Amino acid sequence: MLPKAEEELMNYLWELEKAYLKDLIDSYPEPKPAATTVSTLLKRMQEKKFVGYESTGKSRAYFPLVSKETYFGKHIQGLIKNFFNDSPAQFASFFAQQTSLTEAQLEELKSMIDDQLNRKK
Repeated sequence: MLPKAEEELMNYLWELEKAYLKDLIDSYPEPKPAATTVSTLLKRMQEKKFVGYESTGKSRAYFPLVSKETYFGKHIQGLIKNFFNDSPAQFASFFAQQTSLTEAQLEELKSMIDDQLNRKK
């Protein structure tokens, strides 16, 4: 998993899909980070195989190598493994009990689960 600063940058890159350093810096709220800071984060993320780039002259257009869905799916799997004894049922129970979901939201979740069960049959 990525540290918070890298994850924040990755979110901007997922949103933009492909971006130059300036575009990424512009995505940040004020006060914006220094270009050297963002460059360092991008270099680390390249080494971890989360980000790739294409060179155009002296500029680089950065793009994600990992989809947001894949990243957060693995993040959720890690949470389930580390905090819920590797039990998706315990996670779902905790989620349903500890969040303020409305009846309609719970019904929507139930419908999604039913759809997944039907696909597996």
